[in-house]
Amino acid sequence: MNSSPADQRRLLDLADLDISLRHADHARRNPPQAARIQELTARRQELSHELSARLGARDDLRTELSRIESDVAMVDARSTRDAGRLATSSNPKEAQGLESEIASLARRKSDLEDAELEVMERLEQADAAVAGQEAAIADTNAEGATLSAEAKRVVAEANARFEERTRDRAAITGTIPDDLVAFYERLAARGVGAGLLTRGTCGGCNMVLSGTDVQRIRQTPADTVVTCPECGCILVRTEESGL
Repeated sequence: MNSSPADQRRLLDLADLDISLRHADHARRNPPQAARIQELTARRQELSHELSARLGARDDLRTELSRIESDVAMVDARSTRDAGRLATSSNPKEAQGLESEIASLARRKSDLEDAELEVMERLEQADAAVAGQEAAIADTNAEGATLSAEAKRVVAEANARFEERTRDRAAITGTIPDDLVAFYERLAARGVGAGLLTRGTCGGCNMVLSGTDVQRIRQTPADTVVTCPECGCILVRTEESGL
């Protein structure tokens, strides 16, 4: 294939744009925050599951405390009733029975109050455990929100770059012969489409060409399109090529 050296040089701009397009496309599809956001999402699920367990344990303690408080109230009510009956009783046997029941109720209340204190301590610990878990979830959500906002910004910027480079690419390809662009596209689909030949080194694969290959390229007319024997990209020759 033949093409003017000027047209071939424009392939370098096209290749640079294609590299920039690939980077922009990768950035918009895979923002650097994505991996951490996924980790935080999984972490939040774990924390939420643990929070549910802690909330259940706290609710059980609250139910237990309510039951004990109800039992204490019943004991107090019976003690008050028995004390009133004892105050008005004139039957010694009945009075003795009431005194015995009042004493038994007092012991029962003491046991209940001890149990109540124990449950209250456990409930306090459960409240702290729930609060700690909620704080961990809040921290996770806050970090996730910050990273999500950063990811959206990165994606928006990458989209803008991609659209800009796409317009620039269309403008450049419009100045290059169609057959040369088609040849470049076929090569670029496999890797680098074009690279600058600099003192015997291919700019596409950075491989140093053999003396025989350099001599062959040196003898090839400037308007003949040559390719790298190593990677196959179009070798663009300029005054920097050292030929």
